[in-house]
Amino acid sequence: MGKEQIVRQTFPVLEMGCAACAARVEKALVTLPGVRHASVNFAAATVTIDYDPQQCQPENMRKAVCAAGYDIVIEEAEKENREKAEEARANHLTSLKRHTAWAAAFSVPLVIISMFLPTMPYANVLMWLLATPVVIWTGQSFYANAWKQLRHHSVNMDTLVALSTATAYLFSLSTLLYPRFWTSRGIEPHVYFEASAVIITFILFGRWLEERAKGQTSTAIKRLIGLQPQTANVISAEGTIKEIPLKDIGKGMSVIIRPGDKIAVDGEVTDGSSYVDESMLSGEPAPVEKTAGSKVYAGTINLKGTFCFRAEQVGNDTLLGHIIRMVQEAQGSKPPVQKQVDRIAAIFVPTIITLAIISFLGWWIFAPTDGFTHGLLAFVTVLIIACPCALGLATPTAITVGMGRAAEEGILIKDAEALETACKVDTIVLDKTGTITEGRPTVVSYQWAEDTDRATLQPLFSALEQRSAHPMAEALTQHLGEPTETHQIACFEEMPGRGVCGIADGYECCAGNLSLMEMKNIAIPETLKDFAVGMDAGSHSVIFMSANGQAKAAFAISDRIKPESHKAVATLNHMGRIVCMLTGDQCSAAQAIAKETGITHVRAGVLPHEKAAYISDLQQHGHLVAMAGDGINDSAALAQADLSIAMGRGSDIAIDVAGMTIISSDLNKIATAIDLSNHTVRTIRQNLFWAFVYNIISIPIAAGILYPACGFLLNPMIAGAAMAMSSVSVVTNSLRLKKASRNKKTFFA
Repeated sequence: MGKEQIVRQTFPVLEMGCAACAARVEKALVTLPGVRHASVNFAAATVTIDYDPQQCQPENMRKAVCAAGYDIVIEEAEKENREKAEEARANHLTSLKRHTAWAAAFSVPLVIISMFLPTMPYANVLMWLLATPVVIWTGQSFYANAWKQLRHHSVNMDTLVALSTATAYLFSLSTLLYPRFWTSRGIEPHVYFEASAVIITFILFGRWLEERAKGQTSTAIKRLIGLQPQTANVISAEGTIKEIPLKDIGKGMSVIIRPGDKIAVDGEVTDGSSYVDESMLSGEPAPVEKTAGSKVYAGTINLKGTFCFRAEQVGNDTLLGHIIRMVQEAQGSKPPVQKQVDRIAAIFVPTIITLAIISFLGWWIFAPTDGFTHGLLAFVTVLIIACPCALGLATPTAITVGMGRAAEEGILIKDAEALETACKVDTIVLDKTGTITEGRPTVVSYQWAEDTDRATLQPLFSALEQRSAHPMAEALTQHLGEPTETHQIACFEEMPGRGVCGIADGYECCAGNLSLMEMKNIAIPETLKDFAVGMDAGSHSVIFMSANGQAKAAFAISDRIKPESHKAVATLNHMGRIVCMLTGDQCSAAQAIAKETGITHVRAGVLPHEKAAYISDLQQHGHLVAMAGDGINDSAALAQADLSIAMGRGSDIAIDVAGMTIISSDLNKIATAIDLSNHTVRTIRQNLFWAFVYNIISIPIAAGILYPACGFLLNPMIAGAAMAMSSVSVVTNSLRLKKASRNKKTFFA
């Protein structure tokens, strides 16, 4: 058997009415062979599926979802998929608006007659005529969906609405046609046509508001998608400029960018220079200078100057495409708290139906005089007022808005669990190079040993360092200069945290720190030792270079601290977080940087596996740890941490491992992410609290618990309005995250 390859895709889901529907869709998918995980985002009406394409195809998933009474859009082309889903959502919103308007038009005179003119001639007949189109036409979706669910042996919110309104309508119709059934028993007959019609009107109105609000939660994704231009100007092999669609741009094509143009794909500048606004990706307002060799990214805007670039990443492989995909997947993920809510939602509707029946039977048995009428009202009201929608919307709406808000600030969060964890971490571990410092070290001083054949060895050392991807190697290569001829490097070995070794033109060469020299038993002349001791006193790293067992040169390298690092560390300290620094650099250099930035916990000279061990030790002492780094050597530590943060200019491996990525590499964004996590989790808790409290309080009142004490029995119409407004209030509360703004203490007001 071949190796299992898991693919993750997000598909729009159609025809879901409540949280119970979302649970039903998930259940239908996870039972398929090859599907490893399925997560429905009820707020965004999408499902994210992890599956093995060798065992299961999207068409199989669609059949399973259709068999459960719903549908998913599975077009291959992402754009067509998205457009079809948007079209379906827009049509549904228009239909809801139209049905709500007509339902209201019939319900208003119906309520007037019921409340103010109940004794007028043919009042009951008029109310029946006005209620019938509301129930049969504008409310038809509730009955159709309820019937569909019944055929699939399941129930949802539509089942509650259909049961309650049909009960009120049919009871009223039977009373209108056969009033003697009640008068012969000494009971004045009543009709509740207005209840059935107004309940449908309120719920339609609530769903219309809900759909509008849910559409607003995904504005961040729409804004990101809208950043990509649909065409680009490409220079052909003949030198002519031709405008072609975005989908036709291939790797290696030469694209020309004029002032004001949006960049269509990722690439490297080959000619010309300009300044580019990258704020929509990084959140940083300052324009970035672009010259030959600079990287440019899709969705960014050229401000002034004209340049050409070679397309390197196209379609969904661009940085913008990666961001969109990460945000979509993150918005579809669920934090741990949501899993408990899902279990409740799955049994919620059957429980409510059971409680409604118990309420009806209780009234009928214990109140012989008017128990049947009151029991019927209680039955209808309990079915109406119960609101699994509010429970279903509480978490995904907050997550969707929170993730989108983070993306706008240049913070990519891989999943909802990472977002929930961020506010709980008490210890932040920072890598030094590229995280606290700029990651672009330069040689500030050097010393060659006496009687060294510098002309021979310098190009060999340069050729050796060219084989390494470490930032210090790049600094040494720039200082030593490009070799004028090709040198053969054999047996090249890179030892993370120490340096590199290899055989260059027959010389056994090493370049690394004192630890490497000691490990290789390399002799170091006194002049180089004295130089190293002097440089160790400051924030410098000393790299020795040796040939055939003798150190021949020492170079002092310094990496400037990022301007924002001081403020970022101070902010994290002010937030009550413990800030630690981990580095493979020498202790003196690490201590100097830590002292300058205000970091009190430092561990220097550590190897990659020792970084992970340090984090593990913190965890064993009860700390919840976040690790921020940007290099391959940080990957093990990132994987070990409770929350891993990749600084976005770093390696792809670090970004893939991380639960959170800071695109701009600005350390201040860590505090922003923690603050955003606090507000999002707080919003989720608020939503869940009010959704639960609403049901805990309203259901007993709907059942008539207050009637023996004060004669109060809840009107089904009021119950319908309360149910609709509970869902709308949850979504509206989540949307407050969009309006967050910076203040003195925290990022969000």
